[in-house]
Amino acid sequence: MPKKVVVIQRRMTHYRVAFFESLRQQLAERDIELVLAYGLGTAEEQGKNDGADIGWAQKLPTRYVWSGRICYQPLQQVCDGADLLVVTLENKLVCNLWHQFGPVQYKVALWGHGANLQGNAASWREKFKRRVARRADWWFGYTEHSRPLIEQSGFPQDRITVLNNAIDTAEMRRQFDSISPADLAGWRAVRGLGDGPVGIFLGSLYEEKRIDFLLDAAKAIRAQVPDFELLMVGAGPQKSMVEAFCKEHEWAHFAGMLKGQDKVLALASATVMLNPGLVGLGILDSFVCEVPMVTTDCGLHSPEIVYLQSGANGLMTNNTLDDYVREGVALMTSPTTLATMKAACKSSASTYTVENMARNFADGVEQCLQSPSCRAKAAL
Repeated sequence: MPKKVVVIQRRMTHYRVAFFESLRQQLAERDIELVLAYGLGTAEEQGKNDGADIGWAQKLPTRYVWSGRICYQPLQQVCDGADLLVVTLENKLVCNLWHQFGPVQYKVALWGHGANLQGNAASWREKFKRRVARRADWWFGYTEHSRPLIEQSGFPQDRITVLNNAIDTAEMRRQFDSISPADLAGWRAVRGLGDGPVGIFLGSLYEEKRIDFLLDAAKAIRAQVPDFELLMVGAGPQKSMVEAFCKEHEWAHFAGMLKGQDKVLALASATVMLNPGLVGLGILDSFVCEVPMVTTDCGLHSPEIVYLQSGANGLMTNNTLDDYVREGVALMTSPTTLATMKAACKSSASTYTVENMARNFADGVEQCLQSPSCRAKAAL
């Protein structure tokens, strides 16, 4: 009889659909049934318009109280007959606690970063999360960055599976491979880009991205590389700052938010990707479109920063303007180094795929199902 694995998501986002489709197939090939259930996000999250539906999944009743700090999603009905329940580690998910601390009916695995990367490790919220993190039979960490965070909670290291978090980049790669020199030349002409090196910023325009640092760096780069141009792509709270900068400097261009082929053409037109602030899954854009990323050791990054191998598929400089500018200029003015890094980006793109993420998840599920439960023995 097939084993049954239940995966719960508080809400479903569009970028997870391909992963769950792949995971369902991977598990079916191992004679494991996947039951996926999800609810609704908060009103603010629903306003992002990034939600999605999966026809074969189940919908969970969802209720938020205390200004969204507590989320109630009854799980028992979808857990009937389960061999393994996988839930995310969020303090607001109070229904998880019964399944973690109640009678052992099935194994329970946790999925997440291992800690709130922007939180205060000394706060009661993070202390509570570390205690709850121990009450599981298995852990699925986003990246290798998550492993030590999970281990710090006291969880056994031999029960951790690293997923290498990814999104579906297959369509982006197809679009990138289809670009002709004429397509690229036409797009650059329309956007007013010259023939010199282009530094692109692609992402949301908010404080953690350090837009002010980036604009200062662009001016310093331009002083050393006279034909350098800056291309800003994105939207967010600091949009007006970017628009004002681009109006003042004719070599700086603001394209707003781009999607699909336009986004890929913007990346293909760039020499380097400039992001001195928070780096997350956007690093996959760098890899797929073979545009080496230049960032800083700023302490703001999401777990996906571990995919960057400084000096190989991108650069992480010291967190100073001088270092950032110096190393950025050296890279974009060295054709040999650029070519080597572009090849490394392409190789990394084939490693961090949604299919490989699903395979890693399925491997962890198999190992968990074959291992004895340890949840009830976890120290509190």
